[in-house]
Amino acid sequence: MTTYRQRSQTGVWDVNASFLPAVYIDGLTNAGGTVLLLPPQPVTTAVVERVLDSLDGLVITGGSDIDPARYGQEALPTTEKPRADRDAWEFALLDAALRRKLPVLGICRGAQVLNVALGGTLIQHLPDAVGHSDHRIGNAQFAQTPVATVPGTRVAEMMGPSSVVRCYHHQAIDRIGDGLIASAHDSGDGLVEAVELDPARAGDQFAVAVQWHPEETLDHPALFEGIVAAATRSRDLNDLHDLQERAATS
Repeated sequence: MTTYRQRSQTGVWDVNASFLPAVYIDGLTNAGGTVLLLPPQPVTTAVVERVLDSLDGLVITGGSDIDPARYGQEALPTTEKPRADRDAWEFALLDAALRRKLPVLGICRGAQVLNVALGGTLIQHLPDAVGHSDHRIGNAQFAQTPVATVPGTRVAEMMGPSSVVRCYHHQAIDRIGDGLIASAHDSGDGLVEAVELDPARAGDQFAVAVQWHPEETLDHPALFEGIVAAATRSRDLNDLHDLQERAATS
């Protein structure tokens, strides 16, 4: 799971820190996964490949706005100051994970990272586009919004035809990235609320991303169970492949 890196206060300390709200970790461990935290750090191909060698799946978590330059736009006054270290780290991890066909789950910002990484764009400030602030009411309070899933998608398989989800975002997916399909929409304003790799092009590769925050409703663990199940299948297939290679060379 990727993490924040920013100012944090705890006890007598007020320092830059790498952290992640515990509910993310609880969501994955409750589903049977084991969490390795991946804070932003200097990026090289060698570092990214070595990190991914130790993983069965990747979760890109929520956080601040992506630099609009990554999708060819100038930043609006309402767009948060980019965190270049986190952008560089997460885009590099995601690119390598997709090439390896490593299972990926994106959450909120993570959905936007997946979309932009595959050539999509974002709406920089939703109130300007939809005329309301219902997706981020502020003051660290998560809003609730109804979503409808697209039949036949992985998200529909995991979540059912509809659900009420928790959200906190002022940006959203605009043009969908190459190779992705929309798998859920807001039932009110029609915004894209989830995307995933198009199975017609990617086969059974698991890369799913939702604009909402499943870690805020841990009594509905379907998405975390989904990434754990996909990671387990991926690990087992890799183990089988390694055994076959060793047998062939012995």
